[in-house]
Amino acid sequence: MPVTDISTDAENRTMTVTADFAAPIERLWHAFTDPAQLERFWGPPGWPATFTEFDFTVGGKALYYMTSPQGERSGGSWEFLNILEPHGFDVIDSFADADGNPIEGMPAMRMTFGFESTDAGSRMINTSHFDSAEALEQVVAMGAVEGTRMAMAQLDAVLQDLREYAQGKGTQVELLDDTHVRITRLVNGPRELVWRAYNEEALMRQWMLGPDGWEMTECVVATAPGEKHRTSWAPVGDTEGEAFGFEGEVVLVDAPRRAVSTERMQGTEGPETLNDLNLYEEDGATLVTVLIEYPDKETRDMILATGMADGMEESFARLEREVLEPTRS
Repeated sequence: MPVTDISTDAENRTMTVTADFAAPIERLWHAFTDPAQLERFWGPPGWPATFTEFDFTVGGKALYYMTSPQGERSGGSWEFLNILEPHGFDVIDSFADADGNPIEGMPAMRMTFGFESTDAGSRMINTSHFDSAEALEQVVAMGAVEGTRMAMAQLDAVLQDLREYAQGKGTQVELLDDTHVRITRLVNGPRELVWRAYNEEALMRQWMLGPDGWEMTECVVATAPGEKHRTSWAPVGDTEGEAFGFEGEVVLVDAPRRAVSTERMQGTEGPETLNDLNLYEEDGATLVTVLIEYPDKETRDMILATGMADGMEESFARLEREVLEPTRS
């Protein structure tokens, strides 16, 4: 985790975040000043940011909103006070409504971004200055400390070349907290085709099979919020195991970048998970990220213990082999 310290100081009304990265200061600078890169980490997992405006000049403004898995939006704005490339910039950071106007009753703060070179790469020191101790306490109570830590943990993937960061590592499982798991896999193919592979029945039947010896017996695809999805599998021949399936409802769609849906075992009332699929493409490869929210730690551990990650890895390998590779031949 790149964050080495997050401290609050009620007397001086500040919150300071320190994070170290194995990348030069110039690369860190570009990650914070290019909205396309900011969108990949400015917001904790499950709340990705979308920048609708980014006037990176003194006196200019940046407007953004973060979207929850349920589609709820939380907006913000930056007003740039000074810029000193590549060492940092200062902004007035405000909670904002859909039109970019500050929300009454919510605290604004002066936020300084400082970047410096280190022997191992670079360091960010981000200090938020509040008008009162009460404003600082309000933001901390909203989860700013843990949210910032989790958001900055996503920056390593941005600073590195995507293939360097993820290729050859297979399906990676990260336990973010008691109820959230992040699964990532780099697949060698364009995002548009990967999106289709998740949303077209004919393609899904080619790769979403788990371990060898299983077949997909039912595939009901849902591509719009409110629609129901349903998928079933069964063992073939002498393969051990019992038929099973999942069903659920689509909650959010932002094609071809993001899809959120609920999922539970067929024929049961739960436990239900919330699956947040995100796709990011760079240099012809697509990073597939699935953020799974479980109802509790026990359900999380029970499902992970089934070998889910191993089955996903076999499916991803099949996706590359059966769907993506033929398009390059």
